Amino acid sequence: MKKNPTVGYVYIALCTLIFSTMEVMLKMPAVSGVFKPMQITVDRFVIGGLCLLPIAASALKKRGVRLNGHDLASLALTGFLCVPVSMVLYQLAISCGRAGMVAVLFSGNPLFVTLLAFLLLGEAIRWNNIAALALEVCGIVAIINPFSAGAGISLPSVVMAILSALVFALYSVLGKKLTARCGGIVVTCGSFLFGGGELLLLLLLGYTAPGRDVYGALGLTMFCEVPLLAGISPATLPYFLFICVVNSAAGYVFHMLAMEKTSAATTSLVFFFKPVLAPLIALAVLGEAITAPMAVGIAFFLAGSLCGIVPKLLAERRPAGIAEETVLKEDLPEE
Repeated sequence: MKKNPTVGYVYIALCTLIFSTMEVMLKMPAVSGVFKPMQITVDRFVIGGLCLLPIAASALKKRGVRLNGHDLASLALTGFLCVPVSMVLYQLAISCGRAGMVAVLFSGNPLFVTLLAFLLLGEAIRWNNIAALALEVCGIVAIINPFSAGAGISLPSVVMAILSALVFALYSVLGKKLTARCGGIVVTCGSFLFGGGELLLLLLLGYTAPGRDVYGALGLTMFCEVPLLAGISPATLPYFLFICVVNSAAGYVFHMLAMEKTSAATTSLVFFFKPVLAPLIALAVLGEAITAPMAVGIAFFLAGSLCGIVPKLLAERRPAGIAEETVLKEDLPEE
């Protein structure tokens, strides 16, 4: 597809706005007060995956690729990491913590991708990536604010948000080879559908006596007798559809289109703006205050994002022979 930066920036803006509303939408009373955490998680990924299916099928046709058994096994693995592990932790982090805080912490997953790609795939890691990671660790410490008791921060929410970002990064790294073969939208769609199906099976087990006993023994009663479609009404349907169709499908489409019209490095600006925009939306919609420690943490995350993004943007402007030595491989989209 022909590069068109102007159109690409429009897609980046739309993608940033959509991704920045995700945590807030899940935290809104019309959602969190009506739908069970595991219910909205399985619904949004199954429906989101189905929405992406025609686009993914078209992408496969254009590439002339047919999925084989190994591809499906890879999608089953990445889907499990994405939905039953990462997104379950993500949903629980939002349920017991602040939407804006989870949005900021989860925005660090692109740097975790770089670190895990270095450890697992042997990809190059540069000084700016290490500096960016160090800055984001400082941001996490600032947000937790360990020197001030009773700061209103839920430590379990912080831990689950960080673990969710790490597992999501692992999902992205393990899906890189398949992404190179099939394309990012195919891996995203397949992982959503496989992961949603796997989570659905886990939830169906919660309707059986043995399943309830096991979940109860493990402290996972949230998997027991979860309603799948309860709570959908004329009042809640707009929120439900926005989360399933816009947040969980359209955002990834705009992300893919932005990369096609610009570049992976330019599109990564989404994760620079989200740590600022998401807390502002949480403040406006949910009344979540942006405390001084939160503001300091956001500043660290922005500095970390700049360390990770700017060298790649500068590399794109260099002559082709030099740029090839400095530009990192493209990463999968975030959420």
